[in-house]
Amino acid sequence: MTAATVLISSAGRRVELLRGFRSALDTLGLDGRVLAVDRSPLSSALQTADEGFLVPSCDDPAFVPEMLELCHKHSVDLVVPTIDPELPVYAAARDEFSSAGTTVAVGSAEVVAIAADKSRTHEWLTGNGFPTVGQATPGEVRADPRAWPFPLVVKPRHGSAAIGFCVVNDVPAFDLAVRAGDVVVQTVAPGVEYTVDVLVERSGRCVCAVPRRRLEVRAGEVSKAVTMRSAELEVLAVAVSEALPGAYGVITLQIFRDDDTARMAVIEMNARFGGGFPLSREAGADFPRWLLEEVTGMPSSATTDGWRDGLVMLRYDAAVFLDDAEEAR
Repeated sequence: MTAATVLISSAGRRVELLRGFRSALDTLGLDGRVLAVDRSPLSSALQTADEGFLVPSCDDPAFVPEMLELCHKHSVDLVVPTIDPELPVYAAARDEFSSAGTTVAVGSAEVVAIAADKSRTHEWLTGNGFPTVGQATPGEVRADPRAWPFPLVVKPRHGSAAIGFCVVNDVPAFDLAVRAGDVVVQTVAPGVEYTVDVLVERSGRCVCAVPRRRLEVRAGEVSKAVTMRSAELEVLAVAVSEALPGAYGVITLQIFRDDDTARMAVIEMNARFGGGFPLSREAGADFPRWLLEEVTGMPSSATTDGWRDGLVMLRYDAAVFLDDAEEAR
């Protein structure tokens, strides 16, 4: 194959991810394009793509048919989902896209369901013997308060970007936090939080795991971070990703590690690229290139340890300018 087309779905602000795939095409010598779709024309990545298209929301029945038509018309080889709500939609339609000659970088419907539901995540982690925090429902905490001493973490059972997350230190704060509805309660994980970017190939083998330590978070997304080698974190991330039933593509794991005790706790997972992935790519973990190599049948250049330790990312705001955009009026 001498050409390839990538489509970034729900592209939003993922300009760096888009550039990563464009760079991968150039590095591999492929005559290709990076397309983008979004439901809003005011998407910076949509405007930065080689070509952008407006599509319905992913919960619209017309979404999959329109995406299939776009993939057929533009000979799309790889679709890259970027937001949680679209993952179950793509997972359910993977075979339809495959029949059209398009690979969707998403795992099985079961993997997506496990990652999307913090109750299921906890059940799966404990059921498979992986270290994690204690977790309960608000009712269980109220029924046995001595077993659940403060501080505690309250977070939505479904959700991302730390929306609705809070740490509570007493009963009044707890009662206020759980009014949000469908929430889970967790013990506070000791130590430092790491995000581990993981890439799983079609066979289910994890080809790379890159831990990065959060230095600063803004609006639920990492704004400053540093790559950090940790054999323990990498081994755990590989084991978790390879145990997931039908994992494929990128998985992002949130893991706490206590440096004093070496105890670790997996607290969350996302079955997609994380917002801080550009750091891992810049460090040498070129997931876009390795995904394209697999999709196009090229020999894999993936390496487990060819990335730089101690690389710091300091994110900043940039702008895309549109001439007299009708949608902004």
